[in-house]
Amino acid sequence: MNESKPNSTVDWDDDDLPEWTDDQFARAEFRIGGKLIRPADGTLTKPGRPRSDDPKKQVTLRLDSAVLEGFRATGPGWQSRINAELRKALKLDS
Repeated sequence: MNESKPNSTVDWDDDDLPEWTDDQFARAEFRIGGKLIRPADGTLTKPGRPRSDDPKKQVTLRLDSAVLEGFRATGPGWQSRINAELRKALKLDS
């Protein structure tokens, strides 16, 4: 009788697994006997976008439907364009 166990381990062929790079090993979590020795640092894939010195803040803002539709009609990046227009109105750009 051949029954599948829901959480059984998979028999992997090591030849099919990609090799880890030195960078991936350096950033991976390290445990000995279940005890955390070193937490993971970042991800094992792409490092991502660098952190901004002046990150934007998420807010809720009510706009007239005509204003919203007008900016959305300009295509992708419409939220950044609203930000640029607000900066111009406040004379924050030099």
